[in-house]
Amino acid sequence: MKDEPSLIRLARATGAEDPAPQPVDLATRVRALRKERGWTLEQAAQAAGLARSTLSKIENGQMSPTYDALKKLAQGLAVSVPQLFTPPSEAQVTGRMAVTRAGEGQAHPTATYEHDLLAGALTRKAMLPYRARIRARAFEEFDGWVRHDGEEFLYVLTGRIRLFTEFYAPVDLARGDSAYYDAAMGHNVVSISEDDATILWVTSLA
Repeated sequence: MKDEPSLIRLARATGAEDPAPQPVDLATRVRALRKERGWTLEQAAQAAGLARSTLSKIENGQMSPTYDALKKLAQGLAVSVPQLFTPPSEAQVTGRMAVTRAGEGQAHPTATYEHDLLAGALTRKAMLPYRARIRARAFEEFDGWVRHDGEEFLYVLTGRIRLFTEFYAPVDLARGDSAYYDAAMGHNVVSISEDDATILWVTSLA
């Protein structure tokens, strides 16, 4: 996106491309679905309205079922036909964690904001958290709207800010206030307190 801030572009570029999805083996998938339910071949065959021998051949890759048989099988296993060919979603625990001590954020200053990127050691993050000191005092200090893909959450840590958005009237926020908005909508933040305000910003990278 043309108006995407540089730190957002950098964060999006840190992840490698996701691997191409691998084809699902129907025999393995059907067997896994049956075992998830704790069913025997006989029980699963009865639920699907198929002969036990037919289901056994499907699970062992000895026959390619007709579409009618696939529909019966999906109905018996309480899934859709496409789900028979879809890898199971795995709630994998990655164990990833990053601790950023006070003052250890990666500095990324701009003319209007002074960002400290948090959790910088982690790549391919789904969210980009950063602390920002708001230097700007007027909308005119920006070169137009800031826009980027995703959604954004801000939380005021100190001072007072004014949040300008493309489709809403400006909103004044004080310490403890927060806002969640569509980041593709033009937005800018200025400090309206005597000192620079500070905020916590979290931007989705998906």
